[in-house]
Amino acid sequence: MSKKKAAPLFEEFPSVSAKAWKQKIQYDLKGADYNEELVWKSREGIHVKPFYHREDLGEPCLSTDSEKTWKIGQLIYAGVPEKANKRALKFLERGVETFHFSVPNEEVQFDALLKDIDLQKIPVSFHFSFLSASYVESLLKSAGNLRSNVHLHIDIIGNLARTGNWFHNLTKDHEILERLLKTEADNLLSVDTTLYENAGADIVQQLGYGLAHAHEYVQHLNDKGLLKSLGKINLKVAIGGNYFFEIAKLRALRLLWTTLMEDYDIKMDCLIVAEPSRRNKTLYDYNMNMVRTAAESMAAILGGAQVVFNHPYDKIYHKDNAFSSRIALNQLLILKEEAYFDKVENAADGAFYIESLTRQLAEKALILFKSVEKEGGFLRQLKTGAVQQNIGEAANKQQEQFNQGNEVLVGTNKFVTGSDAMKTHLELYPFVKTAPRKTLIEPIIESRLAEAMEQKRLKDE
Repeated sequence: MSKKKAAPLFEEFPSVSAKAWKQKIQYDLKGADYNEELVWKSREGIHVKPFYHREDLGEPCLSTDSEKTWKIGQLIYAGVPEKANKRALKFLERGVETFHFSVPNEEVQFDALLKDIDLQKIPVSFHFSFLSASYVESLLKSAGNLRSNVHLHIDIIGNLARTGNWFHNLTKDHEILERLLKTEADNLLSVDTTLYENAGADIVQQLGYGLAHAHEYVQHLNDKGLLKSLGKINLKVAIGGNYFFEIAKLRALRLLWTTLMEDYDIKMDCLIVAEPSRRNKTLYDYNMNMVRTAAESMAAILGGAQVVFNHPYDKIYHKDNAFSSRIALNQLLILKEEAYFDKVENAADGAFYIESLTRQLAEKALILFKSVEKEGGFLRQLKTGAVQQNIGEAANKQQEQFNQGNEVLVGTNKFVTGSDAMKTHLELYPFVKTAPRKTLIEPIIESRLAEAMEQKRLKDE
């Protein structure tokens, strides 16, 4: 008996054009205006439609060619290396796959910090609150032939933007950077764009300024003949609450980086490291922070981040504690081991909405990048205050939307539980700290949307 050949799936359904879909929607609206009722405008000036179609793309779907595997990361303060090492070993037992150590000074002994951590299996990265060539060279020497698993995350321009000052001065900082590049450290350089998200920049600004920030390094090292010594660059990103836009943001970032490297006729990978934003985290109804970090971690994974760090839900007001740290880690473990978020490669490919957002964000960011370069580059724009002013304007607009209730943080400006009391629970100061000091430029200051509202509520308790 011959078997009947199965017909292609959905062959019996005719394709429907975008025009036909829109006509049907307009008919169902019964005279209401399509644009006013269903199309909304994002902070970035993107008009978001109620549906997307292949016709919206105009060409084959984009592919970010990101790896399907991603690592669960853990942030650890390394002020006391023995304690930090003890914490790290416990986290290894619980499923952490990579560490990011924050090193406050040159007194931290990395032998004690990395004791019993197998660098062949466990990549580690470092953030230094200082810039010392000899210290970093000692670290790399200690790592030996495993130095490819040591990521240094040195970002001298990021330090200038965040603090208003170089570590030493412009000349010395660049000399140290060049000296370290000659050690053949593959994972030396980082571009930290988390500052821009946490200060209130919109996504186009985060991408455009992030690319301009990276280009300062690329251009300088190319002029010095050291660009090919770079190997790979780390791009650190904070993920906000606009889920689909954040997925598209990471995809657009990778495309922009690839485009920049093509201009230099170099194929250089970028390692995207993602963590949740601080901008939308709240003091009151703090359990909502768990919902936010879960969605932000999902967006980071689907966007193509290779390393994802999570933040405890009480990070803004509590010191490190076992309970909230365990919850933060468990969120990533569930996504990886139970939701199988590492089993599908480029899961967002073919989603017309995300593809459209990716394209629009990349195009707008490229326009911003070109305008920055036309005005002399990112460093010059920092020194004139143009970057700070533009990010400040975007942050103020977002703050106004929050104050009016149009930018919603559940439990803070909508669906508020008035009986919440937090004054006795504060172990850390959760608001912007100001300390007058002399700086070369105006620093970019991080702030949370809910700060003013929370301060008033604390006062009224």
